[in-house]
Amino acid sequence: MLYGIIDIGSNTIRMAIYLIEGSHIEMLMKKKHTVGLAAYLKGGVMQQQGIDKAVEILNEFQDFLRSFQITQVITFTTAALRNAKNSAAAVGEIEQRTGLTIRVITGDEEAIFDFIGATRNLQEESGLLVDIGGGSTEIVNYQQRRIQHKISLRIGSLAFRTKYVQGILPTAGECLVMREQAEAAIQSAAAFNAVSELSMAGIGGTFKGAAALYNAMFNQPASNNRMEARRLKTIIATFQQDHGLTQDMSVMLMRTVADRINTIIPGLIIADVLARRFQSKIITYSDSGVREGYIYDQIIGNKK
Repeated sequence: MLYGIIDIGSNTIRMAIYLIEGSHIEMLMKKKHTVGLAAYLKGGVMQQQGIDKAVEILNEFQDFLRSFQITQVITFTTAALRNAKNSAAAVGEIEQRTGLTIRVITGDEEAIFDFIGATRNLQEESGLLVDIGGGSTEIVNYQQRRIQHKISLRIGSLAFRTKYVQGILPTAGECLVMREQAEAAIQSAAAFNAVSELSMAGIGGTFKGAAALYNAMFNQPASNNRMEARRLKTIIATFQQDHGLTQDMSVMLMRTVADRINTIIPGLIIADVLARRFQSKIITYSDSGVREGYIYDQIIGNKK
């Protein structure tokens, strides 16, 4: 059966079409729009412009789904709408104007779905799973493929960019402020105090962009999904606004992270802080995450 899975994130709104037969899933195609919903939060309130933008894109997705008679449609949203002070009203208006039923998943649920989706493609039995989104960061510590600790922090690549960065790329001073804020956030996660020296798996757009930029900078094949954590600081320092970009550096950014130029460095600062805090030497990018986890847990799991 064909399913449409729509993920309303803080940075992007995505739709993926899956063929699900028994316990087998195949992603047939995906569409996305980089909207930056988190940037439409003013004083914690989702502005009408953000609601209108979401409605426009979701109605476009609805037209596509109707064209192919896909009736099994699941829509969920994460930090941008979850954390808004007017969350219920904003979600209600979007539902009314699109005909979609939207599930607002909690930070804990997001971390669990991330874990279920990502670990199916990872070899490590124990480690850390990190999803740096636009408005939140989920961290899961797992041992023998079982969750030990999980947390959702209110720090994200777009939230940092919107709050602390004036230009397209951050200055050294802005990077320092973001680093301090990320360090303060992870220090508040008391359950992780004893966690260290674990391999880290990263999912989501920040790590996808990080892998592409890493491979270009350090002459790795495009298929490489492993990064030395110590090199993140070099990438961050290279692409600061006051560093001075050469043409080659500009080309590299545009080739690898065209749709995340504004948010890639804030996201990498969070990744670097986490890698240092947990003494993770290697970061592995996994291209499966919350959508796949939702399918395995909520669709396939409920059929058994």
